[in-house]
Amino acid sequence: MQNSESAPQKKQSKHFWVFPFTHFTYFFMWQIIFGYLTLWMEQVGHLNGAEAGIVFSAMSGLSLLFQPAFGVWSDRLLFKKNLLFMISIAAMLIGPYFQWVFLPLMHINSLLVALVTGVFLCFIFNGGVSVIEQYVQRASLANGFEYGHSRMGGSLAGMTASFLGGQLFIWQPNAIFWACSISATILTGLLMFSDKIDMDNAAAAGDTSTKLDMKQIGKIFKIKNFWYLSIFYIGASAIYDVFDQQFIIFFKSFFENAAQGTQAYSYMTTAQIGLEFLLMFPMPWIINKIGSRNGLIIYGCILAIRIIGSALSPSLIWVVFLRLLAGFEMPLVLVSIMKYIAGAFDIRVYATVYALASNFAKQISVFVFSALAGNMYDSIGFHHTYLILGAIVAVVTVFAAFTLKKEDPVQAGEVDQEGNTKA
Repeated sequence: MQNSESAPQKKQSKHFWVFPFTHFTYFFMWQIIFGYLTLWMEQVGHLNGAEAGIVFSAMSGLSLLFQPAFGVWSDRLLFKKNLLFMISIAAMLIGPYFQWVFLPLMHINSLLVALVTGVFLCFIFNGGVSVIEQYVQRASLANGFEYGHSRMGGSLAGMTASFLGGQLFIWQPNAIFWACSISATILTGLLMFSDKIDMDNAAAAGDTSTKLDMKQIGKIFKIKNFWYLSIFYIGASAIYDVFDQQFIIFFKSFFENAAQGTQAYSYMTTAQIGLEFLLMFPMPWIINKIGSRNGLIIYGCILAIRIIGSALSPSLIWVVFLRLLAGFEMPLVLVSIMKYIAGAFDIRVYATVYALASNFAKQISVFVFSALAGNMYDSIGFHHTYLILGAIVAVVTVFAAFTLKKEDPVQAGEVDQEGNTKA
């Protein structure tokens, strides 16, 4: 008995190491785009706040078409990599697109460039993130490792991209996009040659040998908890994205010149994601102790404090301190949402619930608020806009505290069959 248990554990640990690299290559691109795209559009593309908001709204709006389809498709594909390859190959074109296509389109029509950029980037990021995340989460269930430990690769990527992106942008703004193309090429190679799944244990990740039909998918919409989770993401996680989109512009206002502000931003974000990286290691154990539902509520509380606090910050020191709190937020929400969906819903439709509740619903809010917040930044300023966004997060977090149901801790992987917290 002892030997039979130790043998598979050795095999599973061997299959772990490539997945942090998969996370690294994808989230390196993610951090570059969402960390520096706004700055690039302002300084190189010469878009104002409202026009930049339209680009992000287009990305979010068009992702509403991709995410439901990607969720159902992922549940049917399970461990097949067809969709993953489509995303990674498209990401290889980021450098050529921004080098040779974006600015010529901008000279023709700003609405056209927003639409084309939205289709392109939301396929890779807004829609593609759920495909990457659910694939690794399912691999963690089949291979017997904690998803949060693989996601440390994403945190390390964010830290690396924040620092390197700032240096690349100062040297040559378009270089940030070519760095994305290089990372996407490495991701494609990893998917092709390295990712391995313990298929003998595939049922732990929701074996869909019996084909999913639309009736099973349709039942999701009849579950009250699905709508409660969606509302939480609409009013909390989506507001985080809107808050973050043009934060670099707000941050630069504390400096005398743009280059100084850009460099300080890269250092601050590197430190923030470094904290996120360090906390990602113990976070699965912490969430196993407190429960993934409670982890989501704590995340909402910290987010509300950070946004409102930024609006009221009297100095740069306070802005930096509050920004560093994001290092606590992200490990909380990333580990909590994966465990919560696994423990509160049918594992067979895991990817669909993840795509619809935590991505599709979130993008509805980002779609609405991106352009609105962009106009508010221009008309009433960052401080008043942040107060409004923070208030929304606070209200929604209180709502979720009273409505989200408790997850099944065994199904969520928080405790074993005897009720002992997993290490």
